[in-house]
Amino acid sequence: MTIALILVLSAVGLTYEIAAGRVLAPFFGTSLLTWTTVIATVLAGFSLGSAIGGFVAERPRDIALRRVRTALIATAVLMAVSPTLLGLFYASGARGTIGMMLTVFWVFFPASVCVTLPSPLLAKIAIEARPGREGSSLGIVLAAGSIGAIFGAILAGFVTLPLIGSTATFAACGAAALLCLPFIKGGSSGSLGITIASAGFVAFAGLAGSPACQYESGLSCLYIVENGRERQLISDGTLQAAERTSPVEADVASMDLALPYTNWLWSRMDRDLGPDASVLFVGGGGYTLPTKLLISRPDAHAIAVEIDPLVTQVAKAHLPRAGDMIDETGYDLMSQDEDEKGRLGLVHADGRAFLNETSRRFDAAVMDAFSSRSVPAHLVTLETFKRLRDIVDGPVYVNLIDTTDGPLARGVNAILTALYPNVEIVQGKLNTAGRRNILFAASARTMKPIERLSDNIAPTKISSSRAFTDDRGWVGHR
Repeated sequence: MTIALILVLSAVGLTYEIAAGRVLAPFFGTSLLTWTTVIATVLAGFSLGSAIGGFVAERPRDIALRRVRTALIATAVLMAVSPTLLGLFYASGARGTIGMMLTVFWVFFPASVCVTLPSPLLAKIAIEARPGREGSSLGIVLAAGSIGAIFGAILAGFVTLPLIGSTATFAACGAAALLCLPFIKGGSSGSLGITIASAGFVAFAGLAGSPACQYESGLSCLYIVENGRERQLISDGTLQAAERTSPVEADVASMDLALPYTNWLWSRMDRDLGPDASVLFVGGGGYTLPTKLLISRPDAHAIAVEIDPLVTQVAKAHLPRAGDMIDETGYDLMSQDEDEKGRLGLVHADGRAFLNETSRRFDAAVMDAFSSRSVPAHLVTLETFKRLRDIVDGPVYVNLIDTTDGPLARGVNAILTALYPNVEIVQGKLNTAGRRNILFAASARTMKPIERLSDNIAPTKISSSRAFTDDRGWVGHR
């Protein structure tokens, strides 16, 4: 039984760690820096918990068991309250790298300490149960911890986060810690009232706590927001797409693009592409650009690669014009052959994986994929754009969000200028976070100038820098 408890607590710890990284995204984004901070913080908590637990294990058995039960109750409460604490820290003004690091420490470190504290005593009990076989007993204890961690990682990534969301996942971790209490045998059982109160708090946090997202999967935290005449799709705190919602009776053919950066991309595409263009979109988002293309060019075709099926479902349900286009002409490229009616191929896969595997050719490509508030590192490397150049005969359009002349823009500019003789760069308006859309159009052929730029879009120049590669790529930012 002690081995089973070690396995369960290890699974709880890893599930909690992955959920912590996921729930940070709407507040601080998802990047190498956020995940590094989460992993380092949680591992530091595990280490301190194991050290403290070792001293607890040396105490008289009755005292040690009481301390372990207290740690399990504290684990349950701290894990269940984590999403609320995260929101409070963000509301108090925690921002940037330092704010993110302090928030991660104060929200996730205490529970990480408590969940690991029982393990040394449990390991000691397991070893004492097999006198003369201490070596194999220790090996089994270590194996149980590793197996539990593996199970917890799989459980978080494939089951709890996609199916019940992050808030309920934290509550489930707390409930699992409480369920271990009846199996801690020996010594005084402690206050039953405290245990019942803790169980009630965990249940309340899971059932009545506000979900972290309106729509949530293991990859995305989505909201639909009505903002005046626009219906906006927000993904991990970043405006992903928008459609104008009035007049309601407007026909799909009159679709206007609501965001300045999409207006510029469409102006550039409209200038560059023929009537029967085949365009690859890496990043589906709200499907507004593919919809505009297919409305404006009845003979055109598009393939949209979107890693998260939930994004497609939400866009289909809440963005009426894009939803109508998906209903009328969308098809799953991976499960059926393209037919006469199918003009919008839908691929739910990683964009880089699709690029590596596809044998299709395209007249143009739009790179507009985001993981939280940053472009996935493997989609902004020299190798990625070399592959694009191999399969795309015409221009490549890129949307980034970065600071003015920021490191991401400089790295991508270095890639595009190395591969294409003609590169046009414009930028959007600064947002409240001090960042803006940086837009590129790159082509082997000279591009005709756009007669009139979209509102809030202006030409810009980017400084020279090192091109990102698969080996030394973009680390991301919040």
